[in-house]
Amino acid sequence: MAKINVMNKEISFYTVNEDDYICITDIAKYKKEDGSDDIIRNWIRNRNTIEFLGIWEQLNNPDFKPVEFDGFRKMAGLNSFTLTPKQWIETTNAIGIISKSGRYGGTYAHKDIAFEFASWISVEFKLYLIKEFQRLKDQERKQLGWDIRRNLAKINYRIHTDAIKENLIPAKLSKAQINYIYASEADILNMALFGITAAQWRDENPDKKGNIRDYVNVSQLVCLANLENLNALFINEGLPQEIRLDRLNKIAIQQMRILADGSRLKRLEGSKDE
Repeated sequence: MAKINVMNKEISFYTVNEDDYICITDIAKYKKEDGSDDIIRNWIRNRNTIEFLGIWEQLNNPDFKPVEFDGFRKMAGLNSFTLTPKQWIETTNAIGIISKSGRYGGTYAHKDIAFEFASWISVEFKLYLIKEFQRLKDQERKQLGWDIRRNLAKINYRIHTDAIKENLIPAKLSKAQINYIYASEADILNMALFGITAAQWRDENPDKKGNIRDYVNVSQLVCLANLENLNALFINEGLPQEIRLDRLNKIAIQQMRILADGSRLKRLEGSKDE
């Protein structure tokens, strides 16, 4: 369960099957702190609201019950007509609105519907809600993009170390010897791309945690992933270490020149700085 702050009001939301549902109980509190349920009932019994909900369900819900929906639509507008979110859900088999109980209880609606409800509450509030919600989603997408790139490097590193194990490590080596070979191969990539070994970087950056690869930019991360794949290929071909280092360094220079081109980098990152 996540929250955003809109005009000094905390608004909860959560994701169901990749669809975002926003708490309209929280939205209603912007208008009346202690009468959110009454506000929602007044909104949902409105004829325009029922028509909107019905059309949304018909577009998104194959199990929606149109006959029951027509019944509600015919009664809408009568002074005696009342409707609650729970009645709407149970009678029409609706999925656009969810009624939750417990710690995070309240009435939640698909973001399409929640934005419509927010407009009914306050146009100003709706605009701020959309802006803040979109800002959070943009942050999530950027973080996801970085995680994918970071995981790509980890996967390639596994391919790289497997190639080392199968082709460079003789049988019956001690653990210390094996660890040295792995470190040595990692430093081939470090030297090819950064011109420095991991130990040299740590000596020059005693105040930093982690290792040199935790401080790379997107361009270097992409290049590093490529170098790992190429080094694995060169290892499988039986090339000596010094030849591989020379080739990888030339490739790193070529790729970083391309990635340093601002327009190409922007397309690569999906406009990361936006």
